[in-house]
Amino acid sequence: MAGRGRSGDRIEPSFSGRPARDDDEFSLDADDRIAGSRSQRRGSSKPPPQRAAPQKRREPREREGGGLFGFLRRVIYWCVVLFIWAGIGLAGLVVYYGSRMPSASTWAIPERPPNVKITAVDGSVIANRGATGGEALSLENMSPYIPEAVIAIEDRRFYSHFGVDPLGLGRAVVTNFTAGHMVQGGSTLTQQLAKNLFLSPERTLERKVQEVLLSLWLEQKYTKDQILAMYLNRVFFGSNAYGVEAASRRYFNKSARDVNLGEAAVLAGLLKAPSRLSPARDPEAANARAQLVLAAMREQGFITDSEVKTAMSQTPASAKSYWSGAGHYVADMVMDELPGLIGEVKEDVIVDTTIDKSLEKKAEQSLVDVLDKEGGKLDASQAALVSIDGTGAIRALVGGRDYATSQFNRAVKAKRQPGSSFKPFVYAAALEKGLTPFSVFNDAPIRIGDWTPENYEKKYNGEVTLATALAKSLNTVAAQLVMYDGPDQVIKLAHRLGIESELQPNASIALGTSEVSLMELTASYAAFMNGGYKATPHVIRRVTTAEGKVLYENTYDSPPRVLSEQIAAQMDTMMMGVIDNGTGKSAKIPGWQAAGKTGTTQNSRDALFVGFTSNLTTGVWFGNDDGKPMKKVTGGGLPAKAWKEFMIAAHKGLSPAPLFGNGQLIGDPNNGQPMAQAAPADGQAGNGQAGSGQPMTAEAPPSTIGGIISGVFGGNDNANRYPQAPARQQPASSGNGPVPPADIAEGGGSGDESMVPPGDVGSPQTTSSVQPRRTTLLDLIMGQ
Repeated sequence: MAGRGRSGDRIEPSFSGRPARDDDEFSLDADDRIAGSRSQRRGSSKPPPQRAAPQKRREPREREGGGLFGFLRRVIYWCVVLFIWAGIGLAGLVVYYGSRMPSASTWAIPERPPNVKITAVDGSVIANRGATGGEALSLENMSPYIPEAVIAIEDRRFYSHFGVDPLGLGRAVVTNFTAGHMVQGGSTLTQQLAKNLFLSPERTLERKVQEVLLSLWLEQKYTKDQILAMYLNRVFFGSNAYGVEAASRRYFNKSARDVNLGEAAVLAGLLKAPSRLSPARDPEAANARAQLVLAAMREQGFITDSEVKTAMSQTPASAKSYWSGAGHYVADMVMDELPGLIGEVKEDVIVDTTIDKSLEKKAEQSLVDVLDKEGGKLDASQAALVSIDGTGAIRALVGGRDYATSQFNRAVKAKRQPGSSFKPFVYAAALEKGLTPFSVFNDAPIRIGDWTPENYEKKYNGEVTLATALAKSLNTVAAQLVMYDGPDQVIKLAHRLGIESELQPNASIALGTSEVSLMELTASYAAFMNGGYKATPHVIRRVTTAEGKVLYENTYDSPPRVLSEQIAAQMDTMMMGVIDNGTGKSAKIPGWQAAGKTGTTQNSRDALFVGFTSNLTTGVWFGNDDGKPMKKVTGGGLPAKAWKEFMIAAHKGLSPAPLFGNGQLIGDPNNGQPMAQAAPADGQAGNGQAGSGQPMTAEAPPSTIGGIISGVFGGNDNANRYPQAPARQQPASSGNGPVPPADIAEGGGSGDESMVPPGDVGSPQTTSSVQPRRTTLLDLIMGQ
């Protein structure tokens, strides 16, 4: 056995003395078989050894396919396979949806909706109108904080990606998954621009694919700065504001050129949810979002810690201030007129107006002050104002108490009875027919047909000159004058001076029963102020394109003459008496000559004061939109007070200048003394006045009523030399149609108002022989 053991030992080194090889298995098998046969022959019970070679071939395969490493290899393998198939599927979708889009050669940036920039005489912006609400600005012209804030919060890798940001998209997916809901979007600014320019807001796979394709096209065709500028000028910021300029003016009442860091952060924060984060709706939410924007800007290195602290302390202007301000009435008026001047607006235009912004603010403030102080207790809720220079240029216009509350323009669109403020046209027509401010009429109860006009105070003054009658706003004298002139003549003169509304040819027109707008009434008064030239009201001076091309320029620098210089001067002096010692005393302006006329309709439904200096003609109206009567408010009350407050502010710093004609009357018997001294008061005679026993003027034309009156009341030998009286002026509509309601100036009417009064009251009659001395002009002209 020992020998066999040694014999077995001699075989083993052959395996251990060198590395095992595959071909050794054949030697091993042979030895095993020899050993096994020997054991069997010797009767050994030990089983033969098992074959090891097959086991050695199976072990490497078990190590390769089992365990964690094998599982990971299989996961990676199938992920690669799925990724390849997903890429193939995505490519198919891109090709499919891309084929549904127009050819890329036809793609073009849509035109931005045109903006209308409306400016004052000093170039400052009154308002912007149009679909966008603001003009387009280049990056260089807007505050640098705006693009920095938008990039920091919306697309921090804007200048490094190719239109689509895979890193940003992945970050958004992780953030949203962690939060459990949509917190962050993965779209780049380029994608958002593509969506805003070309696509609908619906969220579909097709739209998303098209958005990506369009983004790639935008990045290939335009520079990053161009893309950013297009985005900032078109993106929606809420409150009907598209673009940073519109949003800046909407929320901060300033241009995007002047936006500070805090305001830029608010604007950038709006992009996430323009309505919900609007500072006009929720200032706290807007401020909280702005803090996040500032933190993002600091993280990106756009601003420093000290700048963040400064921005956090800045309080943005109130968003409500944008919708307040009378300038919006002007802007609406411009937009109404613009199509008639240049046609359809197809590009950005700049409209230069005649508005003085400082006067606009003063006008609005004067109305608000009076309404706040006395409007409540006198039941006056609304007011309007128009101020016009001698050329008809509108310098200030306020269409109501508060534009934010009501956008209706009461100065332009509302037509109401002017009351006694219409009387200057009646008196001017009488002067054109040959009367003078010294002509005497009798202020006494009269009846014209079935109409009985009454004075506001229900009192009568007897014999008065026309100057006194106008100053005291005597209705009986005005009614006599309109019948002497004839309603048609009054209407012709009113239209000639600038009244465009239809006027009814009846006797009550003398008391302002035909409706007119405040603007046309005020513009007509400007003809008295400027010496007799028509002052066509206008607010647009020039319209140009953004490049400076002139599209329109007004031509109101050569107005036609509508009144003679003499009559304009006489009317100015007579209306000075209204303010100096008549119904308009509340409108006196220290240091300035001023003239005007009050107007009040029945039951104080409307109260007006229209007056002028050598600088401005201004009309003011007070009342209620529903026609509700005020509490005894007259034109010499609230309107005159507001007129005075505005005119004092408007003339501050200017050197006083006299009215046309210097407030003196041509043919004045008192050597050119102002009418306030020469005019009689309450019918009492004075030197050179009716009833004094002296002629009115030495050279008074004998064909005038003044000349007739001088002879009659003088009781001298001239009684038999009265000239032929002027022919009666019959109204064209005499005897036809109803009289307008008795909402008449400075008082009311009585009697049957359903009949048109005959046109024969106030017509002088001829005399063929000496008549008994009459004590009133009415007796004279009635031949009684």
